Amino acid sequence: MHLRLPSFDHGVISFVWAVVFFLYLWLGMLSIGVGGATAFILSLVAGGAIFLYVRLRGEEHPGRRAS
Repeated sequence: MHLRLPSFDHGVISFVWAVVFFLYLWLGMLSIGVGGATAFILSLVAGGAIFLYVRLRGEEHPGRRAS
């Protein structure tokens, strides 16, 4: 019996990366003394940018080679 992880849609993986980095940035900013609302907004914008980046550029295409 071979155990392996199920296949997840790339959008789900992108969202997970965005949430993880959002939390990391938000808690990091709070820990160094950035205001709560400012930290939340900056982290939200960065999380959205990370989501778009991973969604558009993060997927591997089997069989393609970099030129």
